[in-house]
Amino acid sequence: MKQIYTKTGDEGMTSLRDGVRVPKDYPRIETNGQIDQLNAHLGIVRSMLGDDDANRDIIHSVQRELMTVMSHIATPEGSVNPRELHAAKITSELERAIDQADFQGGFVVPGGGSQLAAFIHLARTQARTVERCLWSLHRQHPVDSTILVMMNRLSDYLFVLANEKE
Repeated sequence: MKQIYTKTGDEGMTSLRDGVRVPKDYPRIETNGQIDQLNAHLGIVRSMLGDDDANRDIIHSVQRELMTVMSHIATPEGSVNPRELHAAKITSELERAIDQADFQGGFVVPGGGSQLAAFIHLARTQARTVERCLWSLHRQHPVDSTILVMMNRLSDYLFVLANEKE
């Protein structure tokens, strides 16, 4: 069986994509931790959607793209990341879904409707946390603008989806 632990992080350090060691609370690492948490929340939402719900495919596309985003966030300046970003394409998909939704507007208190909607709101709030982390990171280390836009649109999409599933 392959060993899962390396013991290289036991002293509070971890590696960026190119092997450079940084503290575990380094902004790139913290941002990726928040993205990882968002991806887990989206996994819960996707698992609760019906097999015939088109939102399953949208969310799965977002999840795959978040993995690519994490790779880019972990790549320091001066290093090349071979993984192609598709954030602009994902943003377009999210905008189409938002535009097609039967959204009536208004403020919603999460948890007042379905359990699914409550989990979607949880994912939405985590998407906002990720967006704030990305902007903080962007001030120190430039983040591709398509990632920033995608994260903003993702939280809008999740807000509309949660209201649709209430």
